[in-house]
Amino acid sequence: MITLRNITLQYGERYLFSDATASIGAKDRIGLVGANGAGKTTLLKLIAGREPYDAGSIDKANYVTLGYLPQDGIAAHGKTLFDEVHTAFSNVIDLTKRIEDANDRLHTLDTATAEYAETLELLGEWELQLEDLDVARIPSRIESILLGLGFQSSDMRRMTDEFSGGWQMRIALAKLLLAQPSLLLLDEPTNHLDVESQAWLEDFLRRYHGSLLMVSHDRAFLDSLITRTFEVYQGALTVYTGNYSKYEVQSVERRAQLEKAYVKQQRELAKTQQFIDRFRAKATKAKQVQSRIKALDKVERIEIETEADQVAFSFPEPPRSGQNVIEVKDLRKCYDDLEVIHSANIRIERGDKIAVVGVNGAGKTTLAKVLAGVEPFQSGERIVGGNTSISYFAQHQADELDPELDIFETIERVAEFGNNTSLRSILGSFLFQGDDVFKKVKVLSGGERNRVALAKMLVQPANFLILDEPTNHLDIRSQDVLRGALEKFPGTFLIVSHNRDFLDSIVTKVLEVRKDGLSLHPGNVSDYLARLEAQKAATQQVAAAVPAAKASTSSLNPKEQRRLRAQQQAKLKPLTDKLKKAEAEIADLESQQSEYEKQMADPDFYKDPKKSQEVLTTYDDNKAKIEAAYELWSDLSDQIAAAE
Repeated sequence: MITLRNITLQYGERYLFSDATASIGAKDRIGLVGANGAGKTTLLKLIAGREPYDAGSIDKANYVTLGYLPQDGIAAHGKTLFDEVHTAFSNVIDLTKRIEDANDRLHTLDTATAEYAETLELLGEWELQLEDLDVARIPSRIESILLGLGFQSSDMRRMTDEFSGGWQMRIALAKLLLAQPSLLLLDEPTNHLDVESQAWLEDFLRRYHGSLLMVSHDRAFLDSLITRTFEVYQGALTVYTGNYSKYEVQSVERRAQLEKAYVKQQRELAKTQQFIDRFRAKATKAKQVQSRIKALDKVERIEIETEADQVAFSFPEPPRSGQNVIEVKDLRKCYDDLEVIHSANIRIERGDKIAVVGVNGAGKTTLAKVLAGVEPFQSGERIVGGNTSISYFAQHQADELDPELDIFETIERVAEFGNNTSLRSILGSFLFQGDDVFKKVKVLSGGERNRVALAKMLVQPANFLILDEPTNHLDIRSQDVLRGALEKFPGTFLIVSHNRDFLDSIVTKVLEVRKDGLSLHPGNVSDYLARLEAQKAATQQVAAAVPAAKASTSSLNPKEQRRLRAQQQAKLKPLTDKLKKAEAEIADLESQQSEYEKQMADPDFYKDPKKSQEVLTTYDDNKAKIEAAYELWSDLSDQIAAAE
């Protein structure tokens, strides 16, 4: 379908691509991977025809159409959301116009002329094409995709000018998905999507009839979709079979094989060179020497790629916080007349590892700012626990760095410990070495700025980390390092992120932010999504069963209807009894926890180490029991709702 032949692109002395060759077939699912700055986005632009290259060719079949989604920078103006997205069907608009023009022309032509017959034939072909496009279903297709990407029905007639940058990218993505090009070129398509919209897009792309080439730093998203991997590294384009996880294994194996071949070749080259050096001056060996020299010149040398630089760090040991890290009660937050957080209640305890999820605009970032103490609120309480120290990483932290400071000055101004040597050591772990530390922030790339912002957190020891989209601009390897540091972090953290793979192995709770409040769920993000799917399936099952149930009961007489209701109540009773038991257990355990917390707040509590340890152990055990009881309560509630 598309073939890249010996693509070469040079920037100054650096080759971004050198003789890059690959092919993209029909229905291919390809992940484009590589470190930040390796050239992934550039390759997408080359294929899309947005940038020139120095040498080589990109051959494309005539029937192939391309759809390109950049990371950002797209904005739509002057139309309603529905009308803007409808422009994806430009072929329909064009066909409709041609049909109208042909009909008008037929009225002016003599029916006996060849032009009339030709126009009539073309009109028939165009009407068949229009019929194949199923024009009647276009409005429902538009609405289905917009709803899947997180828009509301009420948004359809809003002007596109009203939508922010993230929503503008969703509009562009919706148009691409509706246009259905032969090849979708997607650069970080999940960047502006919440968890539920990501799940919808993943399912849509899995069923997409065309080919897909995409850049993503979400390993789970890649693993679920791709069947081939293109790796961009030091000017080379290497093709692997399989998803990202298989690519990781294969790339390690390939390097090991390459190193063995390199060692063997170097040994053989050394022997040949020794022969040349030894017999170069002997006339009797001149012919053999010349033959070896020519052979040596023709050898294609194996080159070993240098290991990619990687961030390496760990968070400093934080001071121990109290059991209650932070709590909010009946919190209400507004921006002018817009209420963002309504009657929010949550208590975060020592050791909690929490992921924050919710649709875009629900208030996740606002909640993080309120918890961090950088955003005021209108009413309610924010109670910071004893000895809680907070470190906050803002979503756009990298953009808030002073552009006129250099990297070292940025760190030095906020450092609470360490001398010049230790601060430079920390910066070195983030790949800022030697004179690099004196680079101005304004000349750094997005990934470099994010690393500086993370380094700032290391020089401010804290036992409660609040991180808002910390993986933005970090490649998968750097994400792995950050995840490893968080796995070993002994304190408490709360992370706002849409990156399911990054979160799943490090969080134990999911905080769902909704317009009407907050709810805490045990487990990781995948557990949370599975629970949502189960609830959705149960709701759909109930919705489908209601008409049939009404039809079957409407024909019954009152006595039979009463008997049927009694049977239904009898079936529900075991479930409702279990629900009441779970509620009673939760109330009892929470009452015990409150008593223990009063004891722990007493300054004399720790004077008796044996007794205090018993209380702390029981307190931690009760936390696990409460989580299990809440999970049981949630499952029983779903079962009762479905049965009713």
